[in-house]
Amino acid sequence: MAALRRLEVLSGHLTPTYWGRRAPEALAYRQACLRLREELRTFINEENCAPIIVRLAWHDSGTFDAGILVWPACGGANGSIRFAEELGHGANAGLSKAVKFLQEFKERYSVVSWADLIQLASAVAIECTGGPRIPMRVGRLDIASANECPAEGNLPDAKPPFGDEAPDAPTHVRNVFSRMGFDDRDIVALLGAHTLGRAFAERSGVTEHNQTGGGSTVFTGKTACPRADGTNGVGMPGGESWCKNWLAFDNEYYKYLERGPQRGLLWLPTDAAMHEDPQFRVHFERYARDQAAFFADYAVAHARLSELGSKFDPPEGIVL
Repeated sequence: MAALRRLEVLSGHLTPTYWGRRAPEALAYRQACLRLREELRTFINEENCAPIIVRLAWHDSGTFDAGILVWPACGGANGSIRFAEELGHGANAGLSKAVKFLQEFKERYSVVSWADLIQLASAVAIECTGGPRIPMRVGRLDIASANECPAEGNLPDAKPPFGDEAPDAPTHVRNVFSRMGFDDRDIVALLGAHTLGRAFAERSGVTEHNQTGGGSTVFTGKTACPRADGTNGVGMPGGESWCKNWLAFDNEYYKYLERGPQRGLLWLPTDAAMHEDPQFRVHFERYARDQAAFFADYAVAHARLSELGSKFDPPEGIVL
């Protein structure tokens, strides 16, 4: 018996079987995911919803605990965030909107797991906004019920007091991401995803800007133009962004030391940790100088993040 597959005799022929998914089924699954990827690309580009899609995927996978060896108790990218019980966690405020966005795709592609749909959509969102292509394999299995959702409290806080009682932001960030298996370079690269998106008063409470009238900054109002391709469109106006071009995935986040604090742009204690901590700062400054280096490191870290805690069928996954 091979490590990752076995041979069964069916009707006198040897047919490869990948746990529950035979080779023909794996091929059909791959083809469905490829079609799904293109539909997601069109949707995300039209809706300008890349940031919330990325956030959904991060929050599904970011519950992973490398110290727990049993699936799905280890948390991670297993589709658990689709359940209301997990969406109700404080850090997930507002993400029900992203689940609703993806629900129509799940209905059309019922064969594709929620875990794959969420992570694939996130990789597409990065590409749609000008970012790097994320290496992606599919075949993730979903948890079956809300009883298997992780407990609240594994996701990072933006500012003190920190849930892990860390004395400062650098310690807190390391505590959270080290639990998932990431080092300093990974952490700084992953935090660069704050080049996308906004915070809202109703969701995180780290800004006074909201989704309703008067809640926009000069960079998040209806007339703003934050897209990578320079065309108009903000999706829903409101909130406060980290970067001026918050629908463009680039290295603008790391330019903070060049521009300094600016009215209408967010900068939180965990962001400040990226340049105030000497070990983090080495990578922060390198990414400010070299966008290609940021893209290369981010793509690798994002791919790892997308697979944390995932159980694949076939076990080696299906490469897209």
